[in-house]
This record gives sequence, C-alpha cells and structure tokens, in this order.
Amino acid sequence: MTIYLRHATFALAGLLLASSFSVMANQAAQLEIDDPYVREMPPMAPATGAFMTLINTGDEAIAVVRAQSDAANTVELHTHINDGGVMRMREIPEIAIDPMGQAELKPGGLHVMLIGPTRALTEGDLVDITLVMADGSEKTLQAPVRKIMGMGMGQGHQGGHGMHRHH
Repeated sequence: MTIYLRHATFALAGLLLASSFSVMANQAAQLEIDDPYVREMPPMAPATGAFMTLINTGDEAIAVVRAQSDAANTVELHTHINDGGVMRMREIPEIAIDPMGQAELKPGGLHVMLIGPTRALTEGDLVDITLVMADGSEKTLQAPVRKIMGMGMGQGHQGGHGMHRHH
C-alpha cells in the first residue's frame, strides 16, 4: 500500500506541476502587436529603435522583460526621461501592460533599442524581434525597416546613443 501511495503522490505532483506550467506560460498568447517597425538609420549609426503598439487582450497584467534580435549585438527596453530639461534615454527592466490595455512604443517614449546593428538596416528590410514575457513565454514578430523623415534630435534615435548612461 505504501508503494502505491508513493507512486500516486508522485504522479499527482507531476500532473500539478505540468498543469501549472501550461497556465503560467500564457502571457505571450495574450499579447497582440500592431504596426511594428524599425527606424532606418545611416550606415554607421551605433543604434536604432523598434516601435510598435503592444496590446494585452487578456484579463491579467503582462510584462515584457526582455527583447532579442539577431539584427543587433545588444537589445534593450528603453524609455525617455526629462532630466533637467534634457531628454535622456534609460534602460528599463520591463514594459508593463494592464489587462485589456496597451503600451505604445514610439520615438521619444518607450521603445526597443537595437544597439550595435549586425548588418545595415535599410528601408524594406525585415527585422525579427522576440519579446520575452515575465512568465518566460515569447512572442516573435517581424518589423519592417522604415525611413522616417523630419524627426528632431529629441524625438529620434540619432543623437545621444553613444554616450547615454543607464540608471
């Protein structure tokens, strides 16, 4: 009887563990992505940004905690802050999205920073980006490279990347 009870206990524990993983790893399934794009930069630019709208279609908050792309040596989540009247970029630990809410990643605000491009990113190219959620689930998207004209230094990604500090 003890062997039967031990096997039943292990089987139940395994079943509970397996079901908890399937319940937990669903943040990516709740995430929809609208209008993703990467800003085209001059060939020698040290960095560029990826922009999009992240839409949480679920009834629980989700958080993007990391981004990955083979198009850059380093990929970070960033925002802009006003530091004594000067807009500065800062790495952030996550982008939180409320239930049924959205987060707009746009120039001058939240964005995915692609630092050290591994290849020239020209208009029309597609860049694969994987967003990693707090629960470990992932959502991969393709963002076309767009030429964006008429953006000032404070709104775009041309100035300040080589010397920005993270706090």
